[in-house]
Amino acid sequence: MHETAAAATMPAMKAPELLLPAGSLDKMRAAFDFGADAVYAGQPRYSLRARNNEFKLEQLAQGITEARQRGKKLFVTSNLIAHNDKVRTYLRDIEPIIEMNPDGIIMADPGLIMMVREKWPHVPIHLSVQANTTNFATVKFWQKMGVQRIILSRELSLDEIERIRQECPDMALEVFVHGALCIAYSGRCLLSGYFNRRDPNQGTCTNACRWNYKTQSATEQSDSGEAIPVKLEGVFNFEEEQANAQAASFSPSACGDGQRHPAADKVYLIEEAGRPGELMPIMEDDHGTYIMNSKDLRAVEHVERLAKIGVDSLKVEGRTKSLYYVARVAQVYRNAIDDAMAGRPFNRELLIQLEGLASRGYTAGFLERRPAQDHQNYITGHSEFHRSQFCGEVKGVQDGWAEVIVKNRFDVGDTVEVIHPLGNQMLKLDTMRNLDGEPILAAPGSPLHVRIPLDARFEGALLARMLPGALAAA
Repeated sequence: MHETAAAATMPAMKAPELLLPAGSLDKMRAAFDFGADAVYAGQPRYSLRARNNEFKLEQLAQGITEARQRGKKLFVTSNLIAHNDKVRTYLRDIEPIIEMNPDGIIMADPGLIMMVREKWPHVPIHLSVQANTTNFATVKFWQKMGVQRIILSRELSLDEIERIRQECPDMALEVFVHGALCIAYSGRCLLSGYFNRRDPNQGTCTNACRWNYKTQSATEQSDSGEAIPVKLEGVFNFEEEQANAQAASFSPSACGDGQRHPAADKVYLIEEAGRPGELMPIMEDDHGTYIMNSKDLRAVEHVERLAKIGVDSLKVEGRTKSLYYVARVAQVYRNAIDDAMAGRPFNRELLIQLEGLASRGYTAGFLERRPAQDHQNYITGHSEFHRSQFCGEVKGVQDGWAEVIVKNRFDVGDTVEVIHPLGNQMLKLDTMRNLDGEPILAAPGSPLHVRIPLDARFEGALLARMLPGALAAA
């Protein structure tokens, strides 16, 4: 009886906000068209995507205005870890943005947060994932400092998120559910700064974790602390040497007894493909060349659990990704949220739809506790298409013919998916024309414009060419 009464008094499950990245005004509009409740855009010079940010003050003002007109929200990301030079200019540069009255400022630096709170106490501040909030005590600390929302660290499990919600019932919580994962702790990485003098914590990351590295053997460290490369005849094969060592003296079952892999105590040197001859020591066992290349986060299957926990906002990473990425991910996660709110079971077709995006493979990250190999992509450092490829944008439809801005090649005979906020549809291309009305067999790629038969209701749609393997599987 007690449990029944308690359940009756619990508030109904609230739909979490769907928060998408906006690297440009067009991407912002696509996010809203395909179901986002809010977007986040970077402040010039002070966000962690300063190097790839199309938003200047004028675009931010326009974006905030358009979001309001649509009943949506726009948050401004200002989350770099500041050095003295940027502390000196910060209040001056953030003031015109605060005057635009955004729905929130996403920040990470405690000093900058203090300065904004002192000068503009009314401004809603969201604590960036860059601040690495991993426990309820830290949430309570920032709540006392006047922060209105906490973007929790990506390194938390679902159970840990639930505990934080229980301990902090009146703090807005935001959780990343999709996008790239960092090899460092939620973005605090030094690799790019080391190789290129482009500091990731200042918004200029070059994704050095995903470069191609070769492995060479080395002797023990010299008296000066340097690793000395071994002169090799032929090609050094890391996997072969590792297998030989294991066959000679190692039993995998012994790991549980604390026995170390023999390769783990050896010294190796890595050489990045773009820097031949620059050898850097690595002191750990690895299983391939892309030693720091995480798979991409995908948590669409956990949307219902996160909603039941009471997470206020589900966030997608990717301000540098394409308009197609923004539209597709917004549509998929919108459907997942709507299904969860309606009490419908999880639709596994949503997983298949996400295979239409270029990715490095997917993982649930730390939301589920799984073996390390589930998180790591040892095969390739670049994104790959598994189901379909973005091939065009529908500019307009007239007399049953759509003008398509070609992005990637497609041909007569291909099956394309028409992706639109009103719903998606598969279409077999039986004919195609150029802009002069002449029949053609192929649209080779950008910047070509072509015409295909299409219903007028699909104006503004995106097109994705289905790959042969995906069609065979279907």
